[in-house]
This record gives sequence, structure tokens and C-alpha cells, in this order.
Amino acid sequence: MTTLEDYLEMNAERIDKVLHRYFGDVHGDLFRASAHLLLAGGKRLRPAVVILAADAVRKGSSDDLIPAALSLELTHNFTLIHDDIMDGDAARRGVPTVHTIWDEPTAILAGDVLYAKAFEFICFSEAADAAKIRAVKMLARTCTDICEGQSMDMAFEKRHDVSEVEYLEMVSKKTGVLYGASAAIGGILAGASPVQADALYQYGVNSGIAFQIQDDLIDLLASSEASGKDRASDIREGKQTLIAIRAREKGIDLAPYRRELSGAEIDDLIARLREAGVIDQVRAVAVERAGIAKQALSILPDSEERRLLEEIADFFIARGN
Repeated sequence: MTTLEDYLEMNAERIDKVLHRYFGDVHGDLFRASAHLLLAGGKRLRPAVVILAADAVRKGSSDDLIPAALSLELTHNFTLIHDDIMDGDAARRGVPTVHTIWDEPTAILAGDVLYAKAFEFICFSEAADAAKIRAVKMLARTCTDICEGQSMDMAFEKRHDVSEVEYLEMVSKKTGVLYGASAAIGGILAGASPVQADALYQYGVNSGIAFQIQDDLIDLLASSEASGKDRASDIREGKQTLIAIRAREKGIDLAPYRRELSGAEIDDLIARLREAGVIDQVRAVAVERAGIAKQALSILPDSEERRLLEEIADFFIARGN
């Protein structure tokens, strides 16, 4: 029986080879900028979800759908390039961000190239035309939702009254829908029924919400070496995460922590949040969403691919623990 760790490693190697085939020898600054983050590695989680969902619906169908798996990775990287510009980040995946190597206009266009290529790659898949139309329509809607989620996230930085419902809507759109599209598009191109496709979409969205909530916990609790970011950066930047929302409900004012913090100050804050039950409550929401995601898969027949999809949901909430 294949372990999830082994599967993800094998899948990442497979996707990396195909990405290098298409983007490893491009010419011109624009196309080199487009390929920069794509070729910098990554876990390739979204392509893995596409492939597993397809094979969970129809065993062996994923061999014809690798271009669709790539399209979801292209979409993810288009959002990363644009996010790095908006956030002013200097590094991503251990390499300089696109806009710091080239410039912001080139980076914007590089992201746009990946956005356009994502739709082209879905059309390269060997699948029924009607299924490809449904998949393209879903990806278009997903990209709109991602933009709205990013807009909401930026708007929240100017507010101090963001509700849990608003936060969950934001992370659903900013993170969840791309996992939802990954699962549903894999299923649709493999011949899933509308009911199966909707179940796969719900699996992906809820998995993605769990993923983002766990990311918020990692930002606070994990070391900088483990998270790849400055510790407690969300707290210092005043991000309206579920941690911040639950802390406010418990009467814990995080405003004094919007500055450079020592390790001891962060440890003291974590102790306060733990004592108030905030950490456990936030973790429970992530666990609940992962459970909803796995339950959505019950409509599919038992298979190794379904098991691995379920394990991905568990993996999303186990990271950093």
C-alpha cells in the first residue's frame, strides 16, 4: 500500500518533469519570469488532487489528464506571483520573487501568462469536449473567486470587527476554491456525474479551509525554520485570522502586539491564548472542516485513490504539529 508521503513525492517528480518539458527552455524575459516560480519546486498538491480525483472516479483516467493537473499548478503560481507583488515579499520557495528579479510590470504580465496558459492546458487533456467546457467554466469561476478572496483579505486589514463567518468566506475563496476546482475538474474530466463532481468540489473547498486555518496556527506556533516565515507575522501585521477573531471574543487585545516581538513575548502570548482556549478552538474548526471534506468523499467507491484523498485532508491539519 502506497503511503501518502511516497505518493506525493512520486507525483511531484512526475509533475516537475512535465513542467520542465514545457517551461524549462523558454526564451525572453517574460516567459522566463513566468517559469521562475514554477521551476522552483513545491509539493504539487493541487495536481495531486486532480489526478487522485480522476482515478477515484475512473481508474487509470488520469494518464490522459496530466495537462489539466498542470493547469491547476499554473493557476496556483499565477496567484503567487501577484500575491508577492501586493504583499511586497522578497522570497518564495527559497528563491527571490519574480518582481524582485525583473520588475512589477513584468511580474504582472508573467502571472497573466500563467493564467491564460491554465485554460489552454485544460484543453490539451484527452477528454470529452463537453467535460472540457465544464472544466474551463469551473476554472474561470474559481479564478474570479480567488480574486474576490484576496480583495476581502486586504480589506480586512483595515477592520477590527471581522466575523468568523466573513473570515471563513474569505479563506474559502482565497484558498479553498482552488482545491475544490482541483478535485472537481479531475472528476469532471474523468466522467464524474454532477453529484460526484459536487462532492469532490465540497471535499476540496473544506480541505482548503482546513489547510488555511492550520497555516494560521503554524504562523504563530511553529519556529521560523519550520514555517519559512517570521514567527507570529500574522499577529504583528494585524491579520484578521480565526486566531485573532477568537482572541477578540475572549477579550484578548492583540493591538499591542503589532510590532517587532521577542521570542519571550510570543511565548507569553501563546500561553495566554492557550489558557483562554483559543488555540484549541481554532484547531477544532480545522479538524471539523477536514472531517466534512472526508465525509463528502463517501459518495465515491472505496479505492486507494479515495483513501489518499482522505489522507491529504488529514495531512493538511497535521502539518507543523
